[in-house]
Amino acid sequence: MVKNSVVHRVTKILVDVMFYGGIVICIALPFLLPHGMRLIGHGAHMYWPNLVVLMLSGVLSLYIVYQLKVIFKTLVGGNPFVARNVSCLRRAAVASALISIVFVVRISIWFTISSTVIALIFALLALFSLTLKDLFKQAVAYKEENDWTV
Repeated sequence: MVKNSVVHRVTKILVDVMFYGGIVICIALPFLLPHGMRLIGHGAHMYWPNLVVLMLSGVLSLYIVYQLKVIFKTLVGGNPFVARNVSCLRRAAVASALISIVFVVRISIWFTISSTVIALIFALLALFSLTLKDLFKQAVAYKEENDWTV
């Protein structure tokens, strides 16, 4: 049973905007970062550390959103409980954990409360994705067993 509701369409639009907007931001980051750093009073010596942290976390975030796009396609198609979604959730969990690690390293070098919050949020997202992966894995097993039962 596939229902293309308004929520599905709005969610797809938001995921697409996040994905393509994220690509634009990652491309523009090296050029916009010096201006942003000047606005908040950071010296030029912090350009490279900030660029590395923001670029790594940006690319990994794009990877997570891409995995969501793949999952969303199967959801709209009416068959969300497939092994491919289990793999997508695992990959999203790994990417979330890597972002958390990047910010833990940043905290050890230069502590900020916002970096601590970001590290905690992405650690929780990794745990949530792993839990959801296991749930989908079990659902796929039940679905396959049910498909074989006639």
